[in-house]
Amino acid sequence: MEVSVATARMSEELEAAVYFVCSEALANAAKHASATTVAIEVATGAGGLTVRIGDDGHGGADAAKGTGLRGLADRVEALGGELRIDSPPGGGTLVAARLPLG
Repeated sequence: MEVSVATARMSEELEAAVYFVCSEALANAAKHASATTVAIEVATGAGGLTVRIGDDGHGGADAAKGTGLRGLADRVEALGGELRIDSPPGGGTLVAARLPLG
């Protein structure tokens, strides 16, 4: 696993959201996707924080099919952010959250 963080400490709410996004994405990669590699990237810029978790699993993740990813979307949206999931079948999964700083 590779982790890259290029940011200072944030508010507790923002840090908690990033933690839960990473935690759920890592659990899904291990439990459902048969991933062998996962990369996490956290960065700030343009007034926001972006966290991206990508894996090389079999893809097919869908927020409509379970509560974990839907719960993440709700948590991120409650802070004014946006969660995006790109998970084509056979093509790995990318979970990306963009959260405002402020």
